[in-house]
Amino acid sequence: MDHQRKTDDPWKVYEEEIPSRSLRYMGLGVSLQDELRLEHLQLLRERFSRPLTFVTDTGAPVRSSRPHGEPVTSHPRPSRGAAKLGTGRGGSLGNSMGLEEFRAVMRILPGSEGWVDTSCEGRVGWEQFCSYILQCALQRSTEEQARGDALTSQPLLRHCQHNKQEPVIRVVCVSQPPPLRFISISKGGVLSVWNRHLHLMRSLELIGDPAEGEHLRGKFKGWTTDAIFLPNVHKMAVATLGRELRFFDISTSNYTEEFHLFGLSNAVTSMCYWYDTKSPTDRSVLMWGDEKGFVHLLWFLKPLKGLFEIPFSNQKGPHRLYLPDLCPNSALVTYQQLSRVHQEPINRIKYESQGELIMTSSESATSSVVIMDLNLRRKSYIWKINKGVTSFDFCPALSLLVTCGLDPAVRLWNRYVTTRPVATLHGHNTTVLDVAIHQGLNNIFSYSRDAVLKIWDIPSQRCVRTLQLRFPCVKPGLSPECGHFPFLLHHTTQASPSMLLVTCKDYLACLHLQGKSTDEARASFTCAIYNSHLGQVVTACADSSLAVWDVGTGCKTLEVRHAHGEEEITCVALHHTHRHLLTGASNGTIKMWDLLNGHNLHKMEAVSDTEVTGIICFPGNRLLAVGWSQQIVQYTITDPNDVYVRADVSWKSGRQHRDDVLAVAHCPARRLLATGSFDGEVIIWTLDTERPLARLHSDQCSSGQAPVDRLLFLQGRAQSGQWGRRPLLLSSQAGYMCWWSVTGPPHCHGRFYAPQNAGECVLALSSDQDDRLLLTGDTAGFLQVWDISQFCLDNTDTVPTEERPPLLHRWRAHEGPLVCVECVESRPPGVLHLLSVSADGTARLWTVQGDAVGTFGQERRWTLGNVSTYQCSREDWSKQASDPSVDEEEEEEEEGAGKELGDSQSVERTDGPEDSGQVSPVSHVVQQLQRKMASWQTRRQTFGRIDPKKLSLIDSICVPFQALIMPEMSPVSEAPRRPEMLYEVLRFSQFSRFSRSTTLSSPLLSSCSPETTPAQERTSDTEATDS
Repeated sequence: MDHQRKTDDPWKVYEEEIPSRSLRYMGLGVSLQDELRLEHLQLLRERFSRPLTFVTDTGAPVRSSRPHGEPVTSHPRPSRGAAKLGTGRGGSLGNSMGLEEFRAVMRILPGSEGWVDTSCEGRVGWEQFCSYILQCALQRSTEEQARGDALTSQPLLRHCQHNKQEPVIRVVCVSQPPPLRFISISKGGVLSVWNRHLHLMRSLELIGDPAEGEHLRGKFKGWTTDAIFLPNVHKMAVATLGRELRFFDISTSNYTEEFHLFGLSNAVTSMCYWYDTKSPTDRSVLMWGDEKGFVHLLWFLKPLKGLFEIPFSNQKGPHRLYLPDLCPNSALVTYQQLSRVHQEPINRIKYESQGELIMTSSESATSSVVIMDLNLRRKSYIWKINKGVTSFDFCPALSLLVTCGLDPAVRLWNRYVTTRPVATLHGHNTTVLDVAIHQGLNNIFSYSRDAVLKIWDIPSQRCVRTLQLRFPCVKPGLSPECGHFPFLLHHTTQASPSMLLVTCKDYLACLHLQGKSTDEARASFTCAIYNSHLGQVVTACADSSLAVWDVGTGCKTLEVRHAHGEEEITCVALHHTHRHLLTGASNGTIKMWDLLNGHNLHKMEAVSDTEVTGIICFPGNRLLAVGWSQQIVQYTITDPNDVYVRADVSWKSGRQHRDDVLAVAHCPARRLLATGSFDGEVIIWTLDTERPLARLHSDQCSSGQAPVDRLLFLQGRAQSGQWGRRPLLLSSQAGYMCWWSVTGPPHCHGRFYAPQNAGECVLALSSDQDDRLLLTGDTAGFLQVWDISQFCLDNTDTVPTEERPPLLHRWRAHEGPLVCVECVESRPPGVLHLLSVSADGTARLWTVQGDAVGTFGQERRWTLGNVSTYQCSREDWSKQASDPSVDEEEEEEEEGAGKELGDSQSVERTDGPEDSGQVSPVSHVVQQLQRKMASWQTRRQTFGRIDPKKLSLIDSICVPFQALIMPEMSPVSEAPRRPEMLYEVLRFSQFSRFSRSTTLSSPLLSSCSPETTPAQERTSDTEATDS
C-alpha cells in the first residue's frame, strides 16, 4: 500500500502531537548523596589524587615521582620502550581511576551500587564524579517540588486565527454525540470547532438579527458574553449583549442556529445548565445571571420532545421567540425570575442539585458570594470579601469553597462559615482570574492575569507546581485582554486523563492531567528491549509511553509519557552506544531518546504515515528503518545538535518487497540485513552493495504464504568459520520456526512448529550470546527454552528436517500474548535470567529453570543472585497455573470466545506473581490480538489495496486500518437523529416508518460516505429490497 506522506512541511506531524514529558523515579532506598559525608569526600579525593602507576614491559609496576596528594593537570609521558600508562584493571590515569578500582573504593559507601559508566570509557574522573553528585541533588530537588504535579505533558498551544484578535470568551466541551470536540466562542461571535487534539475542524460566525430580513442581514455586530452546552438535547446556547439567547443544534456538523430567544430584561453575564443524568427525559433548567444582579431560571419540562413550541410556518432560518409571550400557557417551558441577589453584575453562577442550591458571585464587597435555596425556603449564606470575587468553585464532597478576586490571593472557605477563610494561598503577583477544583487529584488550579498557572495541593495547602504559559500575546509589562471564563476543566474516564483548557486573548492551551489511578487502566505493552550496558529493560506501551526498569531490583527508574503524542509505539531499538533509544510509531514517526534523562534528542523525517515495524542502528550515527511503506529508509545524524534529521530513500535496490515489511534483523559479523514481509517473503541484503543476496519464500518450508512475524540472526554461528552452509537466520511464520542459510541451495535446512497448541503464532524470539539456547514466546502466553547448540549443524539433505530441537523448559509466563523475550546476563557473569514481556501489560523476570523472580513494578524489590528475594519457584508457579478454583462459568465463556475466534485451544487461566495489587486484563487481550491477526489476513484477501480517500474519517477514531479490523463498527442505516426524534419514536413506537421518512444528513450518525447523498442511499435501499 502506498501511503507516502504528501506535505510541504515534513515536521508538521511532530508539531501537532502532544508534547512528551519524562519522569525520573529516584530515592528508592539509600542514595549516595544522602549518606555522603565530609570524611568520605576527603577519602575519595585522596584516592583520585594518588601517584600514577606505570607498567613496564616486564610487567613490574613503577610509581611516578609526583608528590602524594598533588592533583595532576596533565598526563606524564613515559620514555619510549620503558613504561606505559596502566589502563588495565586497577590502573589510574591522571585525576581518574579505573572503573573496577572506583567500585572497590565506593563499596565502603552505602547507596553507591547504582553507579553507571555514562561516558563508556571504562574510567571515572574526579570532575565527573562531582558533576554526578550535583546533578543527583538537583534532580532530587526538582522531583520533590513536582511530586504532586498533576500535569502529564507540556502545554499544547493553539492560535484562534479566525477570531480577528478578539479574546476567547468561553470554551465549551461537546461530548455528545461523539467524538469529543471543543468549541471556542470569541467576543466578536466567531465559533471555532476543535477536535480532542486541538486541531481546527471548522469555523463559523454568528449572523445578524434575523428580524432585519435576509437581504439586510449581515454579520454579527454585538459582543458575546457566555455560552453553555446542553448535553441531553445536543444544543448550545450563546448569550450576547443584545439581551438575547441563541440556541444551536450541534448534533450534526452543520451547527445550525435553531432558536433566537430575545426580549430578556437585561444582558446575560453568566449561565449554567442542569439536567438529571440518570433520567434525561425529566425536566431540566437553564440558569443565568444578568448585569443587574438578578437570577433567571428557564425550565424545560419535556426536553427530549422539544425546548420550545414551534408553530408551523414557512420561515427560513432560526425561529424567533419573544420571552414574555413564550412561557404563558406553554407545556414545554416555564420562566422564573428571582429577586435581586447582587448589586453588581453576576460573573459566576452554579447549581448544586444535591441541596437544590444556587451559587452566585460578583465583584461586590457586600455580596461577593451568595448561596441560596432554589425554593427560597432556607436562609442564604452571604460572603463579604474585600474587592469582591472574580471567580469561585465549589466541591460538595469536600464541602470546600474556593474564591479568587482582584487581589493576588486564593481563599479556601468552609461551606457554612462566611466570616473567616480556612486558608489563604499566596503566590500570584497579579489578579487571579479563575479557579477550579479537581477532587480526584486533590488539587486546586488557579490562573492569574500574567498567564501564570499554579497547582495547589489541598491537604497540605501548598503550591506544588508553577507554570508560566508561554502565550505569544503576553508581552512584558502589558496585560493581555482575557475572556471572562478562561478555564475549562474536562473530566474524562479513568482510562484517559482529564484535560484543562486555558485561554488568553485569542490563544488556547491544553494541559493533560493525571488519571485517578494508573493501575486501573494499565496499557498493554507492544514491544520491549534489554540494555545490557545499563542493566535496564525498556518497555513501550500502546498509549505512547515508555518505561525504563532496573533489572537488579525491578523498580521503575524513568518514564516518558506521550513519547509520540497519542500514537502507538510499534518498535524500539538501541543505539550502538547503548545510551540512546530509538522508537517508531504507527504514524511513521521515529525519535531518538536519552536513556539517562528521557530527553528527546532527534526527530526523523517520516516518509509515510503508516506503521514503522523495525529500526536498525549502525556505528557512525547511521539508522535504517522499515515498515508498511515497503521500502528501506536511511538516516544519518551528522550534527548531534540537529533536532530534525532528513530521510534518505536512495536505497540502491529500491523497493523490492511487494507487501508490507513486518520484521527486520541485522548480522554485524557478515554485514547482512534480512527483511520479512506480509506475503511470507524474506530478502537477505548485503549492506555494502545494498542489493539482495537471496530471496527466501515460506513455501520452501511447506508452511504456506504466512506472514513473517519475527526474524533472528544467530550471531554466534555467524562469527564461526563454517557459517556458509549452516543456518544463520530464523524466521517465525504462523508458529513455524524456519531455519535458513545465507548461501545455497538449499536455503531452508529445517522447520518445526514451536507452540503446543494449534493456531498460535510466535511473536517473541531470542537467543543467548553463544547460540546454545533459543527462546520463543507464543500468543498463548507460553515461554519455551530450546537447546539449539547442535541443531541443523550437520544437515546436508536437500529436504528440510522437521525434527524439533530438545525442549528444555516450557511454562506459561503470562496470561496474554508474549511480545518480547530476551536473555539477561547479570553479575556474577555466567548467571542467566530470562525476560518476558506480554501484551497484557506485565513484564517478568525468570530463571532458566522457570523460577519466577518477580514482576517489574511490584512493591517487593528483588536482588539478582539472592534466591530468597525471588517470587516463587517452578513448582509453586505450576500449582498456581493449575489452580482448580477457577469459576466454571468464566471457563465456559472463555472457551466459547476461543471457538468464535477459530482457536482450537481455549484460553488458560493462571495466577501471576505479585503485581502490586494491579488487575491485568485476561482473555480480552488474547482475543484482541487474535482478532487483529485474523482480520489482517481477511483484509488482504477481501479488500486488497485500500484507498484511504474512499473511507469516511472521523477525527482519529476511524483510521483506514481500524475501520476494517473492528467488526463492532457496523453501518447504521436507521437511527433517530435528534433527541426530539428519539422522543417521538419512543412515544409512538413507529421507528421503522419514522426513520425512513426522515432525511439523515449528519456525517456523525449517517452510514453513507461523504460522497454519497441521502437520495443515493435510499435508491440503494430500494434496489436491495427489489433484489
